[in-house]
Amino acid sequence: MAVLVMILIRPQVLKFLTKDLLLRGLAAGFLLGGGYIFQTVGLANTGAAITGFVTGLYVVLTPLFAGLIFKERVSKNTWLYVFMATVGLALLSLKGWSIGFGELMVFFSAIAFAAHITALSKWSAGRDVYAMTITQLTMCAAMTGVASAFEGYSAPPDSGVWAVVVFTAVFATAIAFIVQTWSQAHMSATKVAVILTMEVVFAAFFAIIFAGERLTLQAALGGILVVTAMYLIVLKES
Repeated sequence: MAVLVMILIRPQVLKFLTKDLLLRGLAAGFLLGGGYIFQTVGLANTGAAITGFVTGLYVVLTPLFAGLIFKERVSKNTWLYVFMATVGLALLSLKGWSIGFGELMVFFSAIAFAAHITALSKWSAGRDVYAMTITQLTMCAAMTGVASAFEGYSAPPDSGVWAVVVFTAVFATAIAFIVQTWSQAHMSATKVAVILTMEVVFAAFFAIIFAGERLTLQAALGGILVVTAMYLIVLKES
């Protein structure tokens, strides 16, 4: 749905789908789709809190991949900020721990997301952001469509669920990935990974505001560490 909406809004984008862009966009989409599939399988076999933490390990894997694959130099201070964000993530997410099939699948998703962030930071520059986003989401839709085909098709049951689907497709998918693809052409992969850990902070914030959850000392400390790490790494590279 996100892909169709984007093409309807800007049909001339199709002329930007060159062979070079398609290769890189589809490869990035393959990593993104793999991350979502592994994460979904993992969520079905473990708890949401542990899934949040293990998925968030892309914050550690991203600078590792950037250094090993693209030979980016990662400073000691950057590793410190990555460590701070990881500890904060653990405090926000973990309420117990177990190792099993679900956790392993989620760890594979973290590897895929880290590879996606790293690749996108290298491949976005100099290419049409809108076309790159459409290409990624097309591959992601194809992969997840095949993966879920075995369960059969079930339409949203009412207008309320359809509204959620449309909102997710347009705002949380199309617009979000346009912004991310554009942003990653202008900053390092490590910086992106640390900033994205704010997702967990926002999740905790909305859970407190809308779901009536209590703000614990552990969650507060975790949020402070993540926000501090994000601020320091943005300040360092600004």
